[in-house]
Amino acid sequence: MAKTWREWEKPVLELEDVIQKLKQALPTASPEQAAQIEHEIERAERARENYLRIKYSRLGAWERTLISRAEGRPYTLDYIRAIVSDWVELHGDRRFGDDKAIIGGLGKIGETSCVIVGHQKGRDLKERKLRNFGMAKPEGYRKAIRLFDMADRFQLPVVAFIDTPAADPGVESESRGISEAIAAGMMKMFSLRVPAVAVVIGEGGSGGAIGIGAANRVLMLEHSIYSVIPPEGCAAILWRNADAGPQAAAALKLTAQDALELGLIDEIIPEAFGGAHRGPAETAQNVEQAITRHINGLASMSGEQLKLDRRTKYRNMGVFAVHGGSESLPFSTAPAQSS
Repeated sequence: MAKTWREWEKPVLELEDVIQKLKQALPTASPEQAAQIEHEIERAERARENYLRIKYSRLGAWERTLISRAEGRPYTLDYIRAIVSDWVELHGDRRFGDDKAIIGGLGKIGETSCVIVGHQKGRDLKERKLRNFGMAKPEGYRKAIRLFDMADRFQLPVVAFIDTPAADPGVESESRGISEAIAAGMMKMFSLRVPAVAVVIGEGGSGGAIGIGAANRVLMLEHSIYSVIPPEGCAAILWRNADAGPQAAAALKLTAQDALELGLIDEIIPEAFGGAHRGPAETAQNVEQAITRHINGLASMSGEQLKLDRRTKYRNMGVFAVHGGSESLPFSTAPAQSS
């Protein structure tokens, strides 16, 4: 089974390369040659469409994992450029430094002024190193907390874009309190008296995701994933073999469809045909419409109602079978067990 997105989509990538080369040859071709080239382009495009239609109708958990990591898939800054106006980025946590793996600032989505935070990966080796592959350190989550405080102070909705394999696991992050920073980010979101909407746009990995994802409404793009651990990490722990990632992905129930069925998210946002990396503008428009709809839907709630809504949402996620029966109840309402 393919280990990377490029391996999995190799045939369609080859077709797209052929289409690109044919289009480059058009300007210098004679009229007869141009007609033949255009015919070849149409034939290759039909083959690509048919391949994608079949391929994307049979997606499993591992295939969606690969798509969530596709090269060219829009990152947070891409969505900000596409749907946010009057963007002003803010830097630093006012304690240690400025973590480039989490970006944040102020901007308008439609006519609504918002505080926006999100993970940012990198396109090339230099940027990936700068952004730490989207894996935030404690100062990244503390920067987010500073922005959440600002949102509360000025009564601005919060929008979070989630796209990280996990929080940074390094020694420096541990020494500076990465677990506490993630927990503090969650607690700050639970205390917000303004609407909060989070969108998983790629990988929603572990505490790295939930640190900025404890929102009133959590949305996922169609081919994104949301999991307590990346499949390869799970496979390395359970099977001592990272190559068992596909098996782990199926067991983790990490797709948007699984998350919606389990009640972990509120909506799946459709992507452009063939994935967000093939239609970033269309996908961004879908994201903007979903965010605007949910912010407007929460606007009538008071600060206390928003806090209660958030608290109820997350408390009702944990369910278990009552001893001696088949009924499942939220953990918050289960009877105490005597020892």
